[in-house]
Amino acid sequence: MSEITKSNRLKGIFFIILSAFGFAMMSAFIKLSGDLPNFQKVFFRNLVAAIIALFLIIKHKGSFLGKKENRKVLVYRSLFGTIGIIFNYYAIDNLVLSDANMLNKISPFLVVVFCALILNEKINIKQISAIIVAFIGALFIIKPSFDVRVVPYVVGFLSAVFAALAYTCVRMLGNKEEYYTIVFFFSTFSLLAVLPVFIIVYKPMSLIQLMYLILAGVFASLGQFGVTLAYKYAPAKEISIFDYSNIIFSAILSIFMFGVYPDGLSVVGYFIIFAAALYMFFYNKKQDKLAK
Repeated sequence: MSEITKSNRLKGIFFIILSAFGFAMMSAFIKLSGDLPNFQKVFFRNLVAAIIALFLIIKHKGSFLGKKENRKVLVYRSLFGTIGIIFNYYAIDNLVLSDANMLNKISPFLVVVFCALILNEKINIKQISAIIVAFIGALFIIKPSFDVRVVPYVVGFLSAVFAALAYTCVRMLGNKEEYYTIVFFFSTFSLLAVLPVFIIVYKPMSLIQLMYLILAGVFASLGQFGVTLAYKYAPAKEISIFDYSNIIFSAILSIFMFGVYPDGLSVVGYFIIFAAALYMFFYNKKQDKLAK
C-alpha cells in the first residue's frame, strides 16, 4: 500500500468526520427554525450551498456543468440527493429527532452495500461486522420509539436509501470531477427542482428563523463538501464507519443547545461506536503493512 493511498484514506476519514459535524449542526438549526414548510427549508439549505460552490468555481476557474461523459452520473447524484433531502426533512419534521437521525444513520451501511454491488468494491466480513456493530451502538443511543405512525418512518428509511445512492454516485465520480462542481451541480439541480413548490407553500419568516435557515445552509454545505471530498479520496468500506460520529456530535449539541443529556444506554452506545471505529482504523493499518 503506497504512502499516497494511506494519505488519501486519512483525508477521507477527516472529511467524513467533518461532514458528520456539519450535518449534525444542520439538523439542529433545521429543528430550531420551527414550523416552516419542508420545501422552504430544503430551498434555503441548497441556496447557501450553491452560492458557496459558485464562489469556488469562479475562484478556481472550474466547470459549472462538469464533463460531458460525467453528466449522467451528476444528474443521478443530484436526483437521488434531492429526494433524500426532502424525505429526511420530512422525517425530522414528523418524528422525534432521535428517530429521524437513527433512520438516517442506516445510509453509511447502505453506501458500502451499494458500492460493493454497483462499483464492485471488495468488502470482507470484518468490515461488514464493524459497520453492524456501529449500527447497534447507534440503536443504544437513539432507542427508537416506533409506533403505529408508519409513513414517516418509511419515508425516513427511504431518505437513507436515496442518500446512500447519491453518495455511491459521488464515489463513482471519484477524481473525474472537482468537488465544487459536484456540489454546485447538485445544489442548483435541487434548487430548480423544489422552486415551484417553494413558491406555492412559502411562509413568512421571522428574522431569527431566517438566520437559523441560513446557518442550516452553511453547515449543510460543510457536510456536503465534506462527504463529497471524503468519497473522492477513499472507498466507502474504509471510511463510512466514521460517519457514525454524527451521533456523538448530535448528543453534544443536544446538551448545549437543547439541554438534553444522554442516559446510561446512550453512553454505552458511544463506547460501542468508538470501539468499532477504532477497530476499523487499526484493521486498515494492519492491511497496509501486509500489503507492503
